[in-house]
Amino acid sequence: MRTGAVIVAAGMSSRMGDFKPMMKIGAISMVQRVIANYQQAGVFPIVLVTGYRGDELKKHVARTGVICVHNDAYAATEMLDSAKLGFSYIADKCDRTFFSPVDVPLFTVNTVVKLMQADAAVVKPAYRGRKGHPILLKACVLPQLLSAEAEGGLRRVIDAVCGGDIAAVEVDDEGVLLDADTPEDFSRLVERHNRQLLRPEVDISLMRENRLFDKSGALLLHMIAYTGTVKGACEKLQISYSKAWGLLHEMEENLGFPLIERRPGGEYGGSSQLTPEGRSLLERYEAFVEKVRQYADVCFSEYFGNYV
Repeated sequence: MRTGAVIVAAGMSSRMGDFKPMMKIGAISMVQRVIANYQQAGVFPIVLVTGYRGDELKKHVARTGVICVHNDAYAATEMLDSAKLGFSYIADKCDRTFFSPVDVPLFTVNTVVKLMQADAAVVKPAYRGRKGHPILLKACVLPQLLSAEAEGGLRRVIDAVCGGDIAAVEVDDEGVLLDADTPEDFSRLVERHNRQLLRPEVDISLMRENRLFDKSGALLLHMIAYTGTVKGACEKLQISYSKAWGLLHEMEENLGFPLIERRPGGEYGGSSQLTPEGRSLLERYEAFVEKVRQYADVCFSEYFGNYV
């Protein structure tokens, strides 16, 4: 079951007085933190809806593997309109889709995983009974959401189209409620971040004498499968065509089997798809990473729980 995400970062941040998506909490920006939380939970693809300062934001998230969709009318539209652009792009590609605004950056990876374990048309996290973000939507909800009018805002529309099939999942994660609309809100986010500074992060490489396969290779294969071409994958990842082919050739030589099937068709090599061996490698790698991540969470709680 594929789970994607839509992050909306199209607004002008007028109440903040600064550009929220790129404001840093700790060492990384709000948008980078939201992306990392989803990616650590195995969420793919991730669509970032941009608007105000869109070109700058696109460069800021380059090479994270997110897909940027631009809202040209960002100054005259609501969050629901930006969300619809993201949902339109992802609707036929995922079984479920997370939604979150960029200014709710402190929800945890464990919260994302826990929401993915629930089964309802709409799944919302709740902290001490109060519902927050991110929200998880089944694919069956998206057509009604895309055709709904914006009156009442995104939350009202989501509640209206799900037919009452809503699950509220209680989480021990105050971050699902903390947004950053004003400088005072941002100060509270930074304070909260400093109280939960430590967290485990899994980064797995498959090795022999040299590195055979890692998250960069996995992301490239994902994007090739997603776009159907190496060129398309390069555009989404913002890497050069020659670099992508160099990485593919190196992985194939070291692994001893082909990862993609090429279909000739012009200057950029036509279409491409993963070989059965390539798809199997990607699936095994991601399942292994998830098992290690779960074990890392258990060990982290045992050894560092009192630091959080």
